Amino acid sequence: MLKLLVVNRLIRPGSEFYIHRQWFDKTAMDELLDMDYQIAAKDRLYRCLDIIAAYKEELCRHLKSRWEDMFGIEFDVLLYDLTSTYFEGLCEQNPKARFGYSRDKRSDCRQVVIALIVTPEGFPLGYEVLPGNTLDKTTLRFFLDKIELMYGKARRLWVMDRGIPTEETLGFMRDNGLHYLVGTPRSMLNRFEDKLLDLDWKRANDNVVVKLLSNDNELYVLAKSKDRRAKERAMRKHKLCKYLKGLEKLRKNCRSRDRLLERLGALKQQAGKSSKCVDLTIPSQGSRVAPENFSYTLNRDAYKKMILRDGMYLLRTNLTETEPDVIWQRYVLLTQVEAAFKSLGFVKE
Repeated sequence: MLKLLVVNRLIRPGSEFYIHRQWFDKTAMDELLDMDYQIAAKDRLYRCLDIIAAYKEELCRHLKSRWEDMFGIEFDVLLYDLTSTYFEGLCEQNPKARFGYSRDKRSDCRQVVIALIVTPEGFPLGYEVLPGNTLDKTTLRFFLDKIELMYGKARRLWVMDRGIPTEETLGFMRDNGLHYLVGTPRSMLNRFEDKLLDLDWKRANDNVVVKLLSNDNELYVLAKSKDRRAKERAMRKHKLCKYLKGLEKLRKNCRSRDRLLERLGALKQQAGKSSKCVDLTIPSQGSRVAPENFSYTLNRDAYKKMILRDGMYLLRTNLTETEPDVIWQRYVLLTQVEAAFKSLGFVKE
């Protein structure tokens, strides 16, 4: 059964139910394993996974050792990220299935959160299945201790997205000699904007330029990507056009002020920050909506200010001796975690 599961994961990743209902019949695995169809019975496959789960950490250590011997993999840079997968049903026998923030846009379904640590080459070092209502920022400290317990102390660089570490956790990492590289919220770019304006851009590659700023034993790297700028501007243009079309439709057809406010709320939610580029004139309470008292205009100054930051993001690290282009190159390695999540083949049943 283990061989069957591993081969499926390598060739056509899918759920155990998918193996049972579809995949096994389309392969020659019965002849290759010298077993009949009973090996693909769904309950047997699920029980096999339960047996493996008891040896999860021993298996991770074994695989790490094999990767070192076979591929010369180094483990000085670790990529950490989280995702979620949801269930359709009551999940009465799954205590970890909870309602929480859904990356799948299925807030109506219970889910679990999966945390994964991988190398830049995409080799996983550890994972954990967490309750579906787990907050990202509460998980990092546990994994810092877990990796040290499993693999010992070492000079490691943790690369992660902005929503994972808290200021308290980053302080703990600095105090204990642990290095980090993390994205920052847009508000932090406002904080350092004046200082960054006076710095020169350095080219990381043909597509990206960077600036660096030292502050309180940390290094901040401002990156500007042509591809990311084009993508963000295209998304904003699409949302803004849709928002303006919705406003025009309301202006022509909506006459109830309460209904207008309700629809405006929905349109603003869909438009996101793009809605801030449009100034609205709304009729006073008790008035009937008419084209004369409901109008909108594009705030060109707000729009220009917004697009100036397209393609920019600020990185934060305590590796003060590292060149900014190297920091940026390490940060974009987070895409390896996303690829690893995809290879896990989460299939909703």
